[in-house]
Amino acid sequence: MTGMAEAPIIGLILAGGRALRMGGGDKALMPLAGRPILAHVVERLRGQCDGLLISANGDPARLMGFGLPVVADAVPDFAGPLAGVLSGLDWAAAHRPDAGSLLSVAADTPFIPGDLARRLRQARAAAGLPLACAASAGRRHYAVCLWPVGLRDELRRALAAGERRLGRLIEGQGVAVADWPAKPLDPFFNVNTPEDLVEAERLAAEAV
Repeated sequence: MTGMAEAPIIGLILAGGRALRMGGGDKALMPLAGRPILAHVVERLRGQCDGLLISANGDPARLMGFGLPVVADAVPDFAGPLAGVLSGLDWAAAHRPDAGSLLSVAADTPFIPGDLARRLRQARAAAGLPLACAASAGRRHYAVCLWPVGLRDELRRALAAGERRLGRLIEGQGVAVADWPAKPLDPFFNVNTPEDLVEAERLAAEAV
């Protein structure tokens, strides 16, 4: 949880994709180690944030079992994760006006680290930049990002102008990077394909 001197952080789990490489459907609800992938993400993120919500399109009833608010994209036609982040920022502004930041993570990353929020906050403060994203194995993970709630109007303008690339917008705003080791387990391993799900089962078993 954030300290008394820190503005609260709201965690946003991005589950709005169409999972085409999985054959469609709800990738986040596929079982991993006996529980939905999304349940692993919720468990790892819950203790780091002052509230959680899920970004997802379609019928929200399928996600009600998690007991979290579900927000759909305000931008039509599956505009991508930027649209999900914007909806999360708007929700935070409306429902948690005390919150200073939104921490986005992808719903298919079941091993996110327990120090994610703390290290991103530290990296952003040290660099004096508006955003901070995670990195591992020489790659920046733009979906795993700490956003100031006050950036929502800038995102709205970018989406209205046709911007869909998360990384391009983040880099254009200015982003600090916090790097995690990828061994023995990359904490940002994401499940995109059936083969990835098999590998995630192996990794989950080894992590026990």
